Amino acid sequence: MSNSNIVCFAKEWSESPTSNNHVMKTLAQKSRVLWLNSIATRKPRLTSSRDMKRVTQKLRTFMDGPVEASPGLFVHTPLVVPVHHARAAASFNSMLLRATVEHARRRLDMTDFQLWTFLPTAAPYVGQLGESVSIYYCTDEWSQFSTVDPTMIARMEAELCAKVDIVFACSRSLVERKKAHNPETHLASHGVDRDHFAKALDPGLPVAEELAGVTGPVLGFFGLIEEWIDVDLMAEVAERRPEWTLAVIGRSTVDVSRLAALPNVMMLGPRPYSELPRFAKGFSVGLCPFRINELTRNVNPIKLREYLSAGLPVVSTDIPECRVRPEWGRVARDAEEFTAQVEAVLGEDSPEARHQRSEAMRLETWERKVEDLIAHVSRVQEKRRAK
Repeated sequence: MSNSNIVCFAKEWSESPTSNNHVMKTLAQKSRVLWLNSIATRKPRLTSSRDMKRVTQKLRTFMDGPVEASPGLFVHTPLVVPVHHARAAASFNSMLLRATVEHARRRLDMTDFQLWTFLPTAAPYVGQLGESVSIYYCTDEWSQFSTVDPTMIARMEAELCAKVDIVFACSRSLVERKKAHNPETHLASHGVDRDHFAKALDPGLPVAEELAGVTGPVLGFFGLIEEWIDVDLMAEVAERRPEWTLAVIGRSTVDVSRLAALPNVMMLGPRPYSELPRFAKGFSVGLCPFRINELTRNVNPIKLREYLSAGLPVVSTDIPECRVRPEWGRVARDAEEFTAQVEAVLGEDSPEARHQRSEAMRLETWERKVEDLIAHVSRVQEKRRAK
């Protein structure tokens, strides 16, 4: 699959890095990638300043055309009507996207191409853009997000799974669900930028200034603080152990007032991806505090492997994918268990253990994961050509 062309429906490139970014950046090492910024999974709210800001930004960046954001990877913002379930809108969007993609491909000298999508709302466009093979990379149980129409999204995702040539899903539970619609469904557990986070073990790397003077154990979290993060659990753990410090890094979209009010909690806000190893160096434990519901039962947290790459012991709520490899961390069902598990890993940790955790992640890099994806796609593509 080297020197292939790829057109990809994904989230907004400029948002915090997720599997979308890591997979496509890795593929772009051998392929030319046209990344299409989010075609939306819901209608924008006219009363939301954030939604209106995004609409304005989309209009502005559409006029820029494809921009190289990473070696071999070009980002473009297509214009679509964000009402994907309406037949007239889907027909109009298909026509608009065909023209947009064709124009962008011409500018980038991309002829034959693969179509990848991380978004279920791409269902109407599969088979309409001239792709040689189609791939759906499923990262979540999309119908369980509170911001979407669950019936519409579930229907579109089922249609997408049935239409594409191959489906990848990041957790075992998602594989089982999607396999009902497409037998070519395979596990694609998340990878990690191991070398980036392993910088935390470098004696020469300075600890982030905010943590340099903190005494006692530091329980660290980084990532978006969304509805699926158990803020109340973190607050209760902090209340139970006032001698511990909780350092929380990331943008918040939910009420964090209870957590922020505690004297042993540091709400540090969003920080650049490049700075995360400096914060991880100051952590004693990495936290995966997910609420337990139908959405999170299907997640495979990238931060688990990021913490481990930094050498950190990890404590998580009882997420199925965090139970698969017990040697990677402890799981807990409530705040009392969570506190006890943190105490346990604090007592067991050592420089040797940190080195071993980080070394284990050499087998979990995005490069290794993408090699598996390429092998599957090449096999399916050959089978399609043989028909």
